[in-house]
Amino acid sequence: MRIVFMGTPDFAVPTLSEIVGRGHEVVAVYTRAPAPAGRRGLDLTPSPVHAVAERFGLPVFTPKSLRGEEAAETFRAHGADVAVVVAYGLILPQAILDAPRLGCLNLHGSLLPRWRGAAPIQRAIMAGDRETGVAVMQMEAGLDTGPVGLVERIPIGPDMTAGELHDRMMVIGADLMGRALAALERGGLAFTPQPPTGVEYAAKIEKAETRIDWSRPAQEVHDRIRGLSPFPGAWFPLGSEETRVKVLRSTLADGSAAPGTVLDDRLTIACGTGAVRLVELQKAGKQPMGAETFLRGNKLAPGSQLT
Repeated sequence: MRIVFMGTPDFAVPTLSEIVGRGHEVVAVYTRAPAPAGRRGLDLTPSPVHAVAERFGLPVFTPKSLRGEEAAETFRAHGADVAVVVAYGLILPQAILDAPRLGCLNLHGSLLPRWRGAAPIQRAIMAGDRETGVAVMQMEAGLDTGPVGLVERIPIGPDMTAGELHDRMMVIGADLMGRALAALERGGLAFTPQPPTGVEYAAKIEKAETRIDWSRPAQEVHDRIRGLSPFPGAWFPLGSEETRVKVLRSTLADGSAAPGTVLDDRLTIACGTGAVRLVELQKAGKQPMGAETFLRGNKLAPGSQLT
């Protein structure tokens, strides 16, 4: 089929590679414009999808917006059978949604209708979900409201981080989209409307959510740490508000004391109820390190207090 691919981050790269590998004709790749980089912001860094598309020799488009007749006319001129959208980053107006003969398919990282929106991977872990998935959805004007064609369920392990789930999901999602396109091509992809119940919105992660609140139950603290790892990272101040330490990995542990109390020499920290052990940490400008290495340069004796 003739396909327009629309995506930007690493998450979208395996799907583009899968489409090319299956022999489809990718007539255009839409992605976000190169971002300023370097100390002075004078260098321009293309998105991961942009870089891969150029290696495949595919035509790349980086419009700042898809609104307006000129953008719609350019899009229609591709003569696409279908558009495939994976974490693109721009809103698709109705004129764009209507342009491909078979519509626009979106790869979404959740079990819709749970976790519609910007941060489904992080929100699923932060909420303590034990299962999530990837879905191929027919796009419509609403936010992730379209009917679903294919779903692959993915278990969430008790210590799994958002980064680990992201990496697993993007590989499974690429295969799922490949199978969806094969079914669509032979007229065998059936879509099911999303149920009206069970809707949850995965709002963008706000800075205020990233500071660890030791007064919360240990399970909530642990879920927040792993749901925000590796980016943007859950953190606590060390000595002062200016020195922030990200916690990249934790696990539930035994113990109790006032919230924020260091319980032992393995960085077990008391929470509102229960405790968590900090397994991997990162100070600003430093490489991630295990708790033992971290403690060599940062004395946190049992009984000391984190805020």
